[in-house]
Amino acid sequence: MTERCPAIDVRGFSYRIGRKEILRDVSLTIGPGQYVSIVGPNGAGKTTLLKCLDGILCGGTGRIEIYGRPLTKYGRKELAQRVSYVPQADGPVPEFSVEQFVLMGRYPYLSPFSSIRREDRLKTHEAMELTGTMEFGPRQLRTLSGGERQKVYVAAALAQGADVLLLDEPTTFLDYRHQAEIRGLLAQLNRDSGVTIVAVMHDLNVAMLESHQVLALREGRVVYDGPPGALMRAETLQRIYDTPFLLVDHPEAAMAAILPRPALDRPA
Repeated sequence: MTERCPAIDVRGFSYRIGRKEILRDVSLTIGPGQYVSIVGPNGAGKTTLLKCLDGILCGGTGRIEIYGRPLTKYGRKELAQRVSYVPQADGPVPEFSVEQFVLMGRYPYLSPFSSIRREDRLKTHEAMELTGTMEFGPRQLRTLSGGERQKVYVAAALAQGADVLLLDEPTTFLDYRHQAEIRGLLAQLNRDSGVTIVAVMHDLNVAMLESHQVLALREGRVVYDGPPGALMRAETLQRIYDTPFLLVDHPEAAMAAILPRPALDRPA
C-alpha cells in the first residue's frame, strides 16, 4: 500500500435495502488531502454512501477501496485508524462527559483490557484544544448546545487519529456563529493537517466555497463529479434538484452564488 493511492476509490458500487436500491453504480475517486462535498436532494443516498465508506453499512456490490486496499479486508479497529465518521448533531446523545467521549475516540489503539495510556490522554487533550472544547471537559454531552456538541464529535474523530474524516451535514441545525466555527475548523484541519474531508452538505453556497471537489447524487446515482465552479449553473442545478435557481456573481470568490427567490405569496 502506498500513500500515493487515492484515499477513497469507489467503482460501480450499488447498495440495496430490501427491494429498494439506494445507491446505483456509484464511482468516485478522492485523493489524500482533498476536501469533497457530497450534495443532492433529500433521499439521494448521501448519508448511505458515507456509512458504506466507513463500513457502518455492510454489503452492496461493486468495489470500495481505502488507500488502495479493499474495504472488506480491513478489521474494524484497523479501518478506524484510517477513517472516522461524525454523525449529525441532532441524533441520540450518549450519557458521557465530554472528556470521556473524546477519549473513547482512542479505542482503535486499545485492547479490551488495556488501561488508558499517557499518549491517549495527550491525543485527547490535543484534539480538545484544537476544537476549542477543553472548557467543556467535565460537562455531560447532553448539557451542550448542538454547535458545542458537534465540535465535541469532531474532537473525538480527531482523537481517533484517522486520515479521512466523514461528516454527515456538519453544520445543519446550527446557528450562524457555530456554522462559521465548524467551517473554519474543518478548513483548518484540511489545510494545516492534510486531513481528507468528505462532508454531506445541504448548503450549496458553503459547499462551493469550501471544497476542492463536489459530488452530486440524485436517486442514488452520481450526476456530477468535478470542481465546484462548474456545478454552479442554473440549468445544472435545476436538473439535480428539480427547482429553479437564482444565481449571482459572488463578490469575493470567482464563482456564482445562490440567492433565495422571493415567495410568490408574500404578505403586503
